[in-house]
Amino acid sequence: MHRRFSRPLKKIQLVAALTVAGLIATTGTALADTSADRDVVQEALDQLTASGAALGVQARVTDGRQRFTARSGKAELGSNRPVPENGRFRIGSITKTFVSTVLLQLSGEGKVALDAPVVRYLPGLIDGRITVRQILQHTSGLYNYTEALPLSPDEFEPIRYKHWTPEELLKVSTDKPLDFDPGTRWNYSNTNYVVAGLLVEKLTGRPYEKAVEQRILKPLHLGDTELPGDDVDIRGPHAHGYVTVAGKPNDITRINPSVAWAAGEMISTTRDLDTFGVALASGRLLKPAQQQEITRTTAISPEYGLGLQVQTLPCGSKVWGHGGGIPGYSSQLLTTPDTTKRLELSVTSAPTGGDANDAFRKLLTEVFC
Repeated sequence: MHRRFSRPLKKIQLVAALTVAGLIATTGTALADTSADRDVVQEALDQLTASGAALGVQARVTDGRQRFTARSGKAELGSNRPVPENGRFRIGSITKTFVSTVLLQLSGEGKVALDAPVVRYLPGLIDGRITVRQILQHTSGLYNYTEALPLSPDEFEPIRYKHWTPEELLKVSTDKPLDFDPGTRWNYSNTNYVVAGLLVEKLTGRPYEKAVEQRILKPLHLGDTELPGDDVDIRGPHAHGYVTVAGKPNDITRINPSVAWAAGEMISTTRDLDTFGVALASGRLLKPAQQQEITRTTAISPEYGLGLQVQTLPCGSKVWGHGGGIPGYSSQLLTTPDTTKRLELSVTSAPTGGDANDAFRKLLTEVFC
């Protein structure tokens, strides 16, 4: 659960192996630069479900002109129904990339300065030293609110439908001291994107959900992507995710995602994520100056730009994107900067659990190396 909303949900979700960073150190010898093999991709997905690490998985792969989808496992316990090829799923912290994109658009319009303190726009909200850039890059030092929430499967079950306000989520963090002085270290904190969502609302004068819809979803025609608010359901075709509660499998598909808010509430499909990833990487959503900012890393944050992971695999391939996790679901959006190689992935959790590392290593290597 590295570098996304799901990091503190490690008691609920098996998503550590989904992260690019978790695979970089173990991918091994680079392979020849050939097109992704459908059979190898399918083997990786089958391995993932056979290991018990996932109940179901769907993937969308692009390698040059070659494009295909693959799936494995089943959509629901007690059923042989396959995972929908373009089913909807909770994308967790990939939400952060959408929110960051909106703030960078506002920066390009002169409505917010990245190196200005957040309190210039939201007086008294947080420590006055913390800048907008530090919020987006996870260098603010704000305590990660999800670390303090009862998020193990047994603890989460009684509160799965609870409505959370962003102010409640933020207070969990601000009741604790900063983890470090702003700008001195990097540490993934979902609190940063609660603040980012509040900033979007202040700057646009409307709910952050409406800003994301107006600025990204509608222009890109992402009709299967939504910000659900308090809606506990996933509308349309979807696979179910599970955890173990009191020793028994428990369907965790229906939850109130306000617990994640602007840090991870969105629902999408692999097709919509692919469209978004291409638009972002190709510069359709941001002006040139802001396009440079979203991918700009630093010595303190060497693999994370502004709401975007920026990493290089052992085979030399550079990838941009973000991972996500929320109870029941793990996901990835990855693309090379030129968008010639892309992977969108959704994994639904199985109650038994299992080792996913080898399968994800195989999949990542086959697509990008």
